[in-house]
Amino acid sequence: MNTLAWHDGGPGPWILFFPLIWVFAVAAVVTVLRRTVWRGRGGPWQVRSAATGEHSPMAVLGRRFAAGEIDEEEYWRRMSVLEEHFARDPRGPRGGKGGAL
Repeated sequence: MNTLAWHDGGPGPWILFFPLIWVFAVAAVVTVLRRTVWRGRGGPWQVRSAATGEHSPMAVLGRRFAAGEIDEEEYWRRMSVLEEHFARDPRGPRGGKGGAL
């Protein structure tokens, strides 16, 4: 392999560029995937919670209330149980109270 050798038959300083080329190639692939395929889905490293999304228990309860399947009292009773389970206030960040914090 004399064509790739430095003066005395050893690799030249250009051999250090191969790891850098691989690092840039992997970074480019990850960047392209994050900007295209993983966008909007959260990526493989993020776990989705059952408390979010259109099929969450709170969303289903809201749809049932809007459709008239349950009344307001039943809605708030079930919502308070879900709120305790998912640790989220069903009435929003102010807790249903009017005015400023």
